[in-house]
Amino acid sequence: METGVNGDVIVVGGGVIGLTTAVVLAERGARVRVWTREPVELTTSAIAGALWWPYRIEPEALVGEWALQSLAVYEELAARPEETGVRMVEGVQGETRLDELGPWAARVPGLREARVEEYAGGGLWARLPLIDMAAHLPWLRGRFLELGGTVEERSVTDLAEVPASVVVNCTGLASLDLVPDPSVRPVRGQLVVVENPGITTWLTSAGHSADTSTYFFPQPDRLILGGTAEEDAWSTTPDPATAEAIIARCAAIRPEIAGARVLAHRVGLRPTRPSVRLERQVLRDGRVLVHNYGHGGAGITVAWGCAREAAELVGAGAA
Repeated sequence: METGVNGDVIVVGGGVIGLTTAVVLAERGARVRVWTREPVELTTSAIAGALWWPYRIEPEALVGEWALQSLAVYEELAARPEETGVRMVEGVQGETRLDELGPWAARVPGLREARVEEYAGGGLWARLPLIDMAAHLPWLRGRFLELGGTVEERSVTDLAEVPASVVVNCTGLASLDLVPDPSVRPVRGQLVVVENPGITTWLTSAGHSADTSTYFFPQPDRLILGGTAEEDAWSTTPDPATAEAIIARCAAIRPEIAGARVLAHRVGLRPTRPSVRLERQVLRDGRVLVHNYGHGGAGITVAWGCAREAAELVGAGAA
């Protein structure tokens, strides 16, 4: 399938949104380069948990379809977990009811009320994609390179000066200054990585407006504990007291976590916005600029759906 794009496409941003968008464009026949400020392993996406679930992202009416499209892709990729980093894992969304969710929830296979023995606090049981970003981001990059794409480490200070007939802005939080877009804000997330004491299911207990949450995600050879959601907080330095509180909250649910050896502390800044910006602009010189940013805490969840829409915007109006 061709995009109808005449000339090169440069995708600015090497996180999960940028790489997934680049893959979709390349699969559709475009000549694509990715410009990224840092290696993909050092992007905000590399820090993510990363469970498929629409979290801190708007507008809900569109998010559901983007998320379901992505879910279908991840279900396919989960057939090759060691290669792609994607596994289908059982767990519980604590303190969540089906009637609180949008229409998309009815299309998630197997989503049901959790039983008491699964989680005493009540919630929803599901078998969802849990993604090891340490494997998935390199896999995305490798897939993109196989399709003939190139990845360059370059900083951008003005999108209008990027030398391509089509530029796709996937810069996340950097869009605050780069666009500039004052509606972009950070939501700080801190987590703790520990040795896994044998936990095989995930659990989340998080309010959409709370500044703290409780979750644990079993990844290969480790367990990720969280977390926080601090609005307008820019510090990327882990706070020791916050880390202790995270471990204590998780251990209150699974006591074996209390004795797990700490492997790492991580902080990421979620790029939030009142709604995701997926928009096509025509610059003064006739070139096309497509925006794909503002995915909050659900970039992984909607990556493939948003990438497909961005690809449609890239090709819109082309001869």
